[in-house]
Parts: sequence; C-alpha cells; structure tokens
Amino acid sequence: MSTENSKVFTKENLNLYLNELSKEYKKLGGRKVPVEIILIGGAAIIENYGFREMTTDIDAILPTVSIMKEAINRVGDRFGLPNGWLNADFTKTDSYSRQLSQYSVPYKTFNQVLNVRTVAGEYLIAMKLRAGRKYKNDLSDIVGILAEHQANKKPIGYEMIDEAVKNLYGGWESFSVDAVSFIRGIIKENDYISVYTQTRHEENQAKEILLDFQEDYPGVLDEKNIDSILNKRIKQTPKASLLEKLKEKKEQETETEQLQKPHSSRDDR
Repeated sequence: MSTENSKVFTKENLNLYLNELSKEYKKLGGRKVPVEIILIGGAAIIENYGFREMTTDIDAILPTVSIMKEAINRVGDRFGLPNGWLNADFTKTDSYSRQLSQYSVPYKTFNQVLNVRTVAGEYLIAMKLRAGRKYKNDLSDIVGILAEHQANKKPIGYEMIDEAVKNLYGGWESFSVDAVSFIRGIIKENDYISVYTQTRHEENQAKEILLDFQEDYPGVLDEKNIDSILNKRIKQTPKASLLEKLKEKKEQETETEQLQKPHSSRDDR
C-alpha cells in the first residue's frame, strides 16, 4: 500500500499547473511540436465532475518526448509539488489498456502546445471496476459518476459500461466477482445518493484498518495481501458491508427465480 501524497490537487490548481507545464514545454523547445496527455483516475474526475473536489495524485498517459519530463520537474520545483506530481505509473497497473488513447475525449488545449484529454464516464467506471481498491476512492467514484450523470439526465446504463469493458479489456474475464456484483447491484438499486454515502464510509473504514495494521505489523502489508486483510477485519464488524448486502440480495433473487420456474413432472404427461 503506497503512501498518499501530501499535496491536494483541485480542478483550479491542476489547470494552473497544466498551463504552466505548457509554458515550460514551449520554453524547452516544444513550440512547434504539440504534445498530448491523457488524464485518468482522480484527475479526470475532478476535471469533469463536481462530486469530488480533490485528488492527491495526478495519473496520466504521457508522451515520450524527453523535454516533457524536464518541463514537469520545473513546474514541480517552482510550485513545491512532490516528485512525480504528474506521472505515468498507472500504465504499470492492471487498469491500464493500450486502447485508452482511442477512447479518450478532448478536454482542453493549453497555449496551443499541450492537448489534454480525459476519459468518458463509462470508461472511467470500467477502469475503476478493474482496480476495485476498497481502501481508495474507486467504488465511490463509480457511484458518484453514475449519480451525476443521472442528475444531468444523461444516465450511464449497464450496456454502456459493458461496451467500455469490452473495448478496453476484451471482456469481464479479468474482473473480480466482487466488481461485477457491485456494478450490477448498484445499477439495479438505482439509489446512488445513499449508496455513495455508505461506500465512502466503508472506504474510509478500510483505510483506517490498513493504517492500524501497518502500525501494528510494520513491513507486512503489500498489494498482494491487502484484500485478505481487509476481508478478515471487516467481517469482524457486526454491520454487513454494502457488497455483502448486494451479494445476499442477488442470491435471494436467484433463489426466487428458481422457485418461480415451471417444473415438469410425470403427472403432466
């Protein structure tokens, strides 16, 4: 589990840094060679949605132009930003897909040299589902995106998410059972406001559990055992999690469907 950045990025200061980045890029010789970056994750969310006001890291797909790295460092030094304030570490995770460039959408151009793109809602949901980190904002971001689209009368349905998953990852095979249960359950419930509140509460609880565990057992926690530790600790709490409730409801619906199916018998002959 990586430590979080101490710097908080908002839509306002991120756009300021991106504007300064375009200026530095120009100074370093990029005036005649425009470049493109694709903001993903929390950065894409704060640029396009109102439910989340900040993020602590800026993940992006970055160009391989050598002067871009220097420009990023110069902006970071000038504004006291942490090393790697704008980074492409995301490309090493399971959420990354080479198809993202194809399905990204224009956001804004800074000083005619820095073309910034982001990711549409259904694709952000697909990526967040693929990550599915219970101690981050992945699940609540999904609900927030769905809620805001619904409020703006531009709802995102399961079919749109399914298409995004297929376009980015080829299908649902690489997704966890929990991720599939979560998205199907919340779309069916269609009560995004209350689900968002509960999901944020559970994410904060998970973060506290991991911080306490890390303090009690230094050096033990890593990406491979986070889920098993969380599942064990969360099960010890008397209140069932949202995911457990969705699973239980799905099982009950399946049982009901089975009971309602017509059964053939020998007497029907």
